[in-house]
Amino acid sequence: MFRTIDISDPRFESDGLRLVTVKSAALRGRGDVTVWAPAGQTPAGLVILLHGVYGSHWCWALRGGAHRTAARLIASGEIPPLALAMPSDGLRGDGTAYLRHGDGAHFSQWISDDVPVAARAALPSLDASAPLFIAGLSMGGFGALRLGATHAARVRGISGHSSITHLSQMSRFVEEDVSSFGTSPAQASVLDAIVAAGDALPPLRFDCGVDDQLIEENRALHRALDARGIRHTYEEFPGTHEWSYWETHIEDTFRFFGKALRG
Repeated sequence: MFRTIDISDPRFESDGLRLVTVKSAALRGRGDVTVWAPAGQTPAGLVILLHGVYGSHWCWALRGGAHRTAARLIASGEIPPLALAMPSDGLRGDGTAYLRHGDGAHFSQWISDDVPVAARAALPSLDASAPLFIAGLSMGGFGALRLGATHAARVRGISGHSSITHLSQMSRFVEEDVSSFGTSPAQASVLDAIVAAGDALPPLRFDCGVDDQLIEENRALHRALDARGIRHTYEEFPGTHEWSYWETHIEDTFRFFGKALRG
């Protein structure tokens, strides 16, 4: 489905990380994905990890060590073997919010449709039928919670860390005027997407640091889901809006997805 695809040479790769660049019609240009899979094992599922504002495809691996956490949990038998796909968000401005913009650039379709295909092209051991999971931090939490609910029939589990819960909160972080995105108001709310998923909603969790600037918004989402009787797991931990928090709590996401796989 890509006009061009470029994959890093195994001779020069390190730590099991592989880099992929594809030309994506959804992006109207090129997009990057860092992928990882446990050596010598067939992945039981694919986890898409979405980064936050200012970041790119390398952040979850090279700032959060997500692949090393996954490797440790797989080696100990605590979770099944999971492959990781860590895409860029489209790299427009400080962040795209993983949405469809008014000019037709489809940053959500890039994640939902293109990234799994790119991951399979780069990871021969990853079967097309492998269950799909999605998680993210901050802006990536917004993307994961919203896209996971929107594509509930395809996703087996959703997790968010320190998540933006409404597009309007992006204004606290980005230089650009969020209204310039030209996105539909229907895309703005995580709660609306989750409610719309109804009974199809897959297992859902999210967490936030008690000193995070988004803590009240995450608490409000938790209360709203409780009020509607929507099953989910919400947790609070010590910490703020920073990589040390996300590096620690990606482990909670992997364990949650592992439990979902094992039933």
